[in-house]
This record gives sequence, C-alpha cells and structure tokens, in this order.
Amino acid sequence: MQRTTPPFLARLLFLSRWLQLPLYFGLALALAVYVVHFWSELINLVGAALGNAGALQRLLEATSIAGVAAQPAPPHLTETTIMLVALSMVDVVMIANLLIMVMVGGYETFVSRMYLEGHPDHPEWLSHVNASVLKIKLAMAIIGISSIHLLRTFINANAYDVKTLVAQTAIHLTFLLSALAIAYTDQVMARTIHASQNPS
Repeated sequence: MQRTTPPFLARLLFLSRWLQLPLYFGLALALAVYVVHFWSELINLVGAALGNAGALQRLLEATSIAGVAAQPAPPHLTETTIMLVALSMVDVVMIANLLIMVMVGGYETFVSRMYLEGHPDHPEWLSHVNASVLKIKLAMAIIGISSIHLLRTFINANAYDVKTLVAQTAIHLTFLLSALAIAYTDQVMARTIHASQNPS
C-alpha cells in the first residue's frame, strides 16, 4: 500500500511558498535604491560636464580605488572618468535587469502564476521560463556584470596591483566555465528526458 503525505501537511508545505514573497519585495526595495544611485551618478556626471567642481569631485571619489594613494584631481572631466562612470551606470542597469529576472521569474516559477498573457508589456522570456531557463539566464546576466567590472578594472588598471587584475580575470573565467557547465548539464538532462519519453 502506497503511503502519501497527509493532505493538511501537503497543503501547509505548498502554502509555505508564500514565505518567499517578502524576499521578492526586498529585492524590489533594493532595485529602488539602485534607481536612486543611478540618478545620483547621472546628475553628478551632467554637473561635472557643465563645470561643477563639487560634482566632479564626487565622481572622482566614486571612481577612486580604496587603499590606493590619491592622485591630483584633474581640473576638468576626462574621457577616462566619463568611461568609468558610464560603465558604472551600465553595471547598475544590468544588476537591475538581474533583479527583475529574479523577482518576476522566481515568483512565476516558485510562488504563483502572474497571468500576464495578453498584457502588452508581457516579457517575451517569461512565456517559457522555468527553473532551468532561469538558471541559465541568471548565469548569463552574472557574466555580463562581471564583464563590466573587468572592463572598468582594465580601464583604470594603473590603480590596481597585478594580483587584483589576475584575481578578477580568474573569477570572470570561473563564471564563464560555470555557465557553460550549467548549460551542458541542462542539455544532457533534456536529452535524457526526451530519450525516456520516446524509447526506440
């Protein structure tokens, strides 16, 4: 005789998925903080471009490296500073995209359906999202963020020691290999499932 989980216990366990809801709201608050940070950097960038010395100083402090001896501040906005700030803003946008994917995809996959079909703003990727697809998308987003960080490091390479440059490159390569391993594992699992459902 097959034993099953008591119905009330099964319902209780299933209802526990709603405990994730405060976590997703927390990510939404983190996203709001990133929006404030983005606009703060943009305002400082525009101010520095217009000759505001205070805005330029704030940008230089934001792009400086902790523990590195301070260098004389340039009297005007340089191309390197603009690139570093622009990459920092791109980094914020990519992290915001990552948060959206985790919030929306995670909620749809693990908590409850959103019933957004037919909505004009329905994300294309959400129509076929599952735990496997979400894993790969998150891995690719992390690689993108890591690439931005690595590019910022190389643009400002004279502010870093060789050990830091090697470590960041190794970490980025580790992310790449991890994403490839996840994609390969999912491909093998999909082939296995397909073979079990369609025996020759």
